[in-house]
Amino acid sequence: MARFKKRLPQFLFSLLFLNFFWPSALPANQVTFKDEVGREVSVSFPPRRIISLAPNITEILFDLGLDEAIVGVSIHSNFPEKAKTRPRVGSYISLDYEKIISLKPDLIIATGAGNTREMVERLQKWGFPTYVIFPKNLDAIRLSIEHIGQVIGRSEEALKIISDMRRREERVVRLTHGLPRPRVFLQIGEAPIVTVGKGSFADDLIHLAGGQNVAGDEKRCILGSGWRRS
Repeated sequence: MARFKKRLPQFLFSLLFLNFFWPSALPANQVTFKDEVGREVSVSFPPRRIISLAPNITEILFDLGLDEAIVGVSIHSNFPEKAKTRPRVGSYISLDYEKIISLKPDLIIATGAGNTREMVERLQKWGFPTYVIFPKNLDAIRLSIEHIGQVIGRSEEALKIISDMRRREERVVRLTHGLPRPRVFLQIGEAPIVTVGKGSFADDLIHLAGGQNVAGDEKRCILGSGWRRS
């Protein structure tokens, strides 16, 4: 008993040490989200080291003010200018897995319109939470911005971006109201020649700007990346 009493102050000190310092060593809160292809993704919230696997995702992340948290981007991410200073982690169809691992991300954001299911499942298997967006038109793009804002803890900023987008769209509609509607062919591929069909993001933009998509009666084509929408 006497020996225990002598050790009691040391025990209490150790207990106080754990109470004050142990929480800071614990991982951030884990929050689970459902991504746009129906997968559940658990993220250390808010994420501190984020990798983007597509240029549109990169632009959204910078618009949300995550300059310091963006540690890697896809090779075609060239806007805004700051995106060019970030390490490259590969293209839609060919990722540099060694580079991704070296960057130690706590969140990767991918797109179902380019990145394959196999890529995402491999990253997830290696312990990198990977959230997939899969917007198909203008409304879905706004929703993807909202989802990204939720996953990274910037919901207010995301809603502001969406509000600004709507104001700009309304202005374009006003400026083009009553004007002739030119027929537009938008080429997005050359071998073979590929254009945009009904219901696509680019088809929405053509109509919004006052044009007529010459391929507007064609069905939209989604890249064969193995994804199915839930």
